[in-house]
Amino acid sequence: MKKFVSKMLAGALSLSMLCGVAAAEGETYVSWYTFGDVYLSSVRTALDAAMEAKGLTVVDKDSNANQQTQTDDINTALVTGANAVVVNLVESGAIGTAETLMNAIKEKDVPAVFFNRAVSTDNNEAAELFKGYEKSAFVGTDFTQAGIMQGKMIGEYVLEHFDEIDLNHDGKISYVMFKGDEANQEAIARTKYGVECADEVLTASNANKYLVDLNGTWSNTASFDYMQTILAQYNEANGNMVELVICNNDDMALGAINALSNAGYNLAGGEGCTVIPVFGVDATEAAKELIANKQMTGSIKQDAEGMADAVATITANLIAGKDKFEGLNENYEVVDGWTVNIPYSVYTGE
Repeated sequence: MKKFVSKMLAGALSLSMLCGVAAAEGETYVSWYTFGDVYLSSVRTALDAAMEAKGLTVVDKDSNANQQTQTDDINTALVTGANAVVVNLVESGAIGTAETLMNAIKEKDVPAVFFNRAVSTDNNEAAELFKGYEKSAFVGTDFTQAGIMQGKMIGEYVLEHFDEIDLNHDGKISYVMFKGDEANQEAIARTKYGVECADEVLTASNANKYLVDLNGTWSNTASFDYMQTILAQYNEANGNMVELVICNNDDMALGAINALSNAGYNLAGGEGCTVIPVFGVDATEAAKELIANKQMTGSIKQDAEGMADAVATITANLIAGKDKFEGLNENYEVVDGWTVNIPYSVYTGE
């Protein structure tokens, strides 16, 4: 039987842009987990434009992956008179932190829109938080969907190309998975369902091992370093080459591809070299270019423009005293009166 197994050793592993300035009265304050995240950078560009189109003046602030910085910045913005607070939470899944921020925002009676990074590991806790303040909402995704879609895409690709992927002809596909953040709910779901759904397509077994960006920043630096270390041990000369790479996001895929390219694999154009299939999530512009160059195989599109549109629409509605979901794109899924899911889609460049 052809098997999909892991041989990798797991590691615990216009618009005013006033960055650095507190929101003045009448300005909409957007607090970002970090400016360094590639996907969030595309959301930020789209959100600034969407907010401007709705007549809102925005202050973007980088929390630099530090929760205390984010909390202090939001409190300052509330004191200086922000007309709404939009939060990309640093401590994803931390309901206590989300409650603290929500209580401070609620006290000032201004709209609160959280987005992208889950506020709790428990959906009921999150629902209680947002239902407890009518001027609030959450915009995100059904993050299990990304893992499921990625897993099925990988499984179908491997089945179709098994013989060419199986470099050492042992009837098994050796893979490595890069996980963005050990505690992040999206990373957990993408890791779990990405592997499970690939296995389901391949009717295989696997050891559920993965390598983690210990800084929790889903970075190409972490994946590049890991991949270089891996290739020193797992390579064609040793007869145990890595035959597949799965990443929780496209930036980690970029790092893995850079390491592969340094070793003579996955060169632009794909001609005259072995291409190791690499899959990611987000369908960033960089990933699309890599896919077009045949250096990367596929990604799951996380719609940056859609997320920005929903956040801007809800924020503007709440500021104007309208129904928070008025005018939302019909493709967005409103769930239980407090959250909006932006759909994913498969991207292979075709």
